[in-house]
Amino acid sequence: MSQVGANSRIIQSSDVDVYHDEFDVVVCGFGGAGGSAAIEAAKCGAKVLLLERASDGGGSTALSSCEMYLGGSGGTSLQRACGFEDSTENMIAYLQACLEDKGDPAKIKLYAENSADHFEWVKSLGVTYKEAVHLGRIVVPDSNESLLFTGNERVNPFLDYATAVPRGHVPSHEGDFGGKIFFAALKQAVMDQGVNISCDSRVLGLIIDNDKILGVSYKKDNDIVNVKVNNGVILATGGFVMNEEMVKKYLPLQSQFAAPYGNPWDEGDGIQIGQAVGGNLINMDEAFFGVYFYPPESLTFGIFINKHGERFVNEDSYGARIGYYCSQQPEQEIYLLIQNEDFQQSIYMDKLPIIAVAETIDDLEKEAGFQPGTLTETVKKYNTFSKSKHDEQFRKHSDWLKEFKNPPFAIIDYSFKHQSSPLYSDKPGPLMFTLGGLETLPTGEVLDKSGNVIPKLYAAGRTSAGLPRSGKGYASGMSVGDATFFGRMAGISAAKNN
Repeated sequence: MSQVGANSRIIQSSDVDVYHDEFDVVVCGFGGAGGSAAIEAAKCGAKVLLLERASDGGGSTALSSCEMYLGGSGGTSLQRACGFEDSTENMIAYLQACLEDKGDPAKIKLYAENSADHFEWVKSLGVTYKEAVHLGRIVVPDSNESLLFTGNERVNPFLDYATAVPRGHVPSHEGDFGGKIFFAALKQAVMDQGVNISCDSRVLGLIIDNDKILGVSYKKDNDIVNVKVNNGVILATGGFVMNEEMVKKYLPLQSQFAAPYGNPWDEGDGIQIGQAVGGNLINMDEAFFGVYFYPPESLTFGIFINKHGERFVNEDSYGARIGYYCSQQPEQEIYLLIQNEDFQQSIYMDKLPIIAVAETIDDLEKEAGFQPGTLTETVKKYNTFSKSKHDEQFRKHSDWLKEFKNPPFAIIDYSFKHQSSPLYSDKPGPLMFTLGGLETLPTGEVLDKSGNVIPKLYAAGRTSAGLPRSGKGYASGMSVGDATFFGRMAGISAAKNN
């Protein structure tokens, strides 16, 4: 057999001397998407091989809080237990408003119609949820409530399109360990289904003959292993945020100011493999990056301004939407104006410089070095909005409108160059993961550039362009919900492809 390099993505069948085994379905990547796909494929009677590059499964799902964005169908059992109804139509309307022209209507519809049932599937794995809702402005509950608002449901302009309903579903726990809890249950379910698991196994490429996929070649313990595939290959190796070359190519601006967030193997292997056999890449210029200046929620009473002293966003927005609009400001220089009674140390950000403190806005403007009259005019206008309880500029909810009249006032520098995360303190900037990948049908089938299905090839999770396709409209839980739901769809489709 000819030597196959680590970066090879296509192996001609004529170069394969021997096949070491044969499977109906081969799943590449053992995170939330791959594990869910393997379970469903095995339930359908398929002989399944699950390959994982790392020494154990988990992927980015295990690193997450494991919020899942779920609802519709009258509400999930958790939503109903907490006193909330949620129609499928309402959920579709909200997702369409969030994702705008980036969204896939077919995926949105299928997900909204079936996500309540998906929640029951998650519970069937043994994951538990507390029947309690957290109504505060928070990213991850600091107690063990399982239901919360995780996006812009209570934010304008989305209130024009949909009724506000909490859809964030978090495994019951105290602390940010939801991903570990969920993945432990998922892994057990994979093993219970008799799935063949091979860790420390990096997929090298697909074995093809005249453009037909015959199998998969992977490297394990310095040996190259070739397996035949009867029904289908599912690519679920994550996104490409850890591949510096790909990030610079597809996200050149973001690569300059954002810190990668994901597992170390989010290097785009699955995306590259799919592309090598003709898979179409879409949404590659979209990424999530959040500016979580809250909690504490009192900071929402402040206003964000750019280097010109101008507001640019409604400050009650979800952190991803805040991050998107912050990224659009000149040189990503952004500041938070706050009055003393509302100031508390941010939970997710520390060591941010306070560049000015003063008893008047005029003196604050001078001390911070803004162009004379810029900040004072911005605050004057904002105070007018606050008095009338109507933000004519960005429609910040009246609950968060408050006049700047109780000094001292301060300006905190939230510029991207000063932001850092406890997870990646060596690189400044907001945390980022990618939202682009292979174009797929809701079934997981990969499409080529002409819109045709590539036989026997499927993708799910961040390897595909799934449900969440916009950082501006992102809500926590969209990724894990998408990965597990559409991973299941891919597993069923691949198993039945015979």
